[in-house]
Amino acid sequence: MKSKDIKFLEIRYLRGPNIWTYRPVIEALVDIGDLEDFPSNTIPGFYERLTTLLPSLIEHRCSYGERGGFLRRLQEGTWPAHILEHVTLELQNLAGMPGGFGKAREVSARGVYRVVVRAWHEDVTRACLFAGRELLLAAIQDESFDVATTVAQLTDMAERKLLGPSTGCIVDAATAKDRRIPAIRLLATGNLVQLGYGSRSRRIWTAETDRTSAIAEGISRDKDLTKSLLASCGVPVPEGRLVDSAEDACEAAADIGYPVVVKPSDGNHARGVFTNLETPAEVESAYAAAVDEGSGVIVERYVRGSEHRLLVIGGKLVAAARGEIAKVIGDGESTIDQLIDSQINSDPRRGFEEEFPLDIIALNDNPVARLEVSRQGFSGDSIPPAGREVLIVRSGNHTDDVTDLVHPDTAATASLAARIVGLDIAGVDLVCEDISQPLDEQRGAIVEVNAGPGLLMHLKPEAGEPRPVGRAIVDQLFPNGDDGRIPVIGVSGSFGKTTVANLVARFLALSGKHTGLACSDGLYVDRRCIGKGDSANWSAANRLLMNRAVDAAVLENGSDTILSEGLAYDRCLVGVITNVDATTHFGRYHVETPEQVFTVLRTQVDLVLPSGAAVLNAHHPMLVEMAPLCDGEVIFFATDAELPTLVAHRAQGKRAVFARDGQVILASGQDEKAVVSLEAIPLTDGGRVDFEIENVLAATAAAWALAIAPEIIRTGLETFTIA
Repeated sequence: MKSKDIKFLEIRYLRGPNIWTYRPVIEALVDIGDLEDFPSNTIPGFYERLTTLLPSLIEHRCSYGERGGFLRRLQEGTWPAHILEHVTLELQNLAGMPGGFGKAREVSARGVYRVVVRAWHEDVTRACLFAGRELLLAAIQDESFDVATTVAQLTDMAERKLLGPSTGCIVDAATAKDRRIPAIRLLATGNLVQLGYGSRSRRIWTAETDRTSAIAEGISRDKDLTKSLLASCGVPVPEGRLVDSAEDACEAAADIGYPVVVKPSDGNHARGVFTNLETPAEVESAYAAAVDEGSGVIVERYVRGSEHRLLVIGGKLVAAARGEIAKVIGDGESTIDQLIDSQINSDPRRGFEEEFPLDIIALNDNPVARLEVSRQGFSGDSIPPAGREVLIVRSGNHTDDVTDLVHPDTAATASLAARIVGLDIAGVDLVCEDISQPLDEQRGAIVEVNAGPGLLMHLKPEAGEPRPVGRAIVDQLFPNGDDGRIPVIGVSGSFGKTTVANLVARFLALSGKHTGLACSDGLYVDRRCIGKGDSANWSAANRLLMNRAVDAAVLENGSDTILSEGLAYDRCLVGVITNVDATTHFGRYHVETPEQVFTVLRTQVDLVLPSGAAVLNAHHPMLVEMAPLCDGEVIFFATDAELPTLVAHRAQGKRAVFARDGQVILASGQDEKAVVSLEAIPLTDGGRVDFEIENVLAATAAAWALAIAPEIIRTGLETFTIA
């Protein structure tokens, strides 16, 4: 089998809805060469080798729709392109991207297939695809392959390039079926994401939003200022003050009364926070470490009890977690460093990356833990007696959900603290012995109010219920079921797309909307050209959808865009297909039959929202056949008012636009309204250019679907000219 190979002829990233699925995919044109003559059941030992390398393939259901379905296909005989699809998906699963869409389809050339897999991130999926090829060839040729190292490398890449878990939970909540708010990642790597389109969009960056005040964030970083503001409004805070030296810190501690806390005045993530200090020597040591973590140091009263993180969103408590105490128990043989690794850091919930709810603890890098251990008479190299408990850190990770235990007065106090600081999303840190009792009754206090709080502790608590914090943020940004959408109009077809797109943009502008237009003529916002040349592509359309000055977007989409890039929007309010001449699409991207043309153009119809409309040319049987695929309304247009399709459509009380007796007619069932004379429309040359009349009818139907008044449609048609 050494001569057998699998070659990638082309690889395309379809970054939006496409002929395969609504989601981004990688589409690879794969040549399996001589392997076309060797299905999986004819290669000795292949099944055993592949399933040994990837035993989790048993979870793939494949066409049988049951666990083990794909393995059954392997035993019965299937081809390497199909196997590559499943291996790539499984490598993605193992790298932390579960599930996913996949297809493998032959093209006309022998041994050549299109392999399609869901792409969570272009770079990661490409890497999985190439690794999948190497793994598959190793199984075919009976060679070794290091799955563990490969998966570790892919996992590392995914962690670096995919959205972090906090941002991801917000995006997942926004795009869920019951909200369907579109999302656009604004950075290739990083957590800046736009939710919604155009002027109705909002932006998030982890747990910060475009409503997170810079002033409020600045206040939250200044711990002394935060305490002062909270105290002035009656919120319980620990007594304390800023200090400027180790000697001053000891004086402050003496004034406050031991035990005390020493911490940076503008630190975060509990770095440099030393608690329960009971001697001047401990205060001096803590000051030396804390001063390196911020621009100043605070000494304050030590509040007895456990740390709690209360998440406040839009003035409401939505989640609460209690902090853990990390400790080890001696075995008489291991050092404290070794015990930390075996008893604490071995917890699979601990890690350096954001997706781990708990942090790795290392005494060398953690002066707080180092001080805590030294106070008990040990160091990292010490071997504590068997059974001896050694406290490592008193707090820092919040592991247990206690949302349902929070006393209403405490929840109200946390909400007040967030409002005083001015944060729309706040992590309020408080210390108390019993979260179910009011703070005043136990000398509890709020110690910090943080902007951009981590969400993972509420998504994956060690004990208690996960909380839908992503949904709470989405509901705050988009209240009352708002979906963050502007009117998006997609225009496709074989001819006339550019003219129709220009006309629809003209109608929208006359109706008072700031309108973006991406078409073959260029890229426009409010008729101002911001991009010259052919802009009927994904990039130009995406620019408009990101533009917060745009109230409506008209986007021309040729079949090449659908096949080579995918569409820039997830759904549209109006989808127009002007006409279809199948032969004009043949020979491009392996489209060779009318059925394939149907599959390409139906993409535009598939994306119409239930509240929207597909505008279709009733003269073309292929487009009439597409009508039932639309989730929304269908408005037919035609130059022949007596066309049987049009007559039948109107008989059902549905809408149509047509030309009769030199007039453009809007018809809803049997009700008709003449809008404008064809002779008055310059584009049609007095009603003499048939294909331009069709363009006028298509654009008019789209405007009617957008609830644009007939008077505006008439004005737009009478004043529209091609530059």
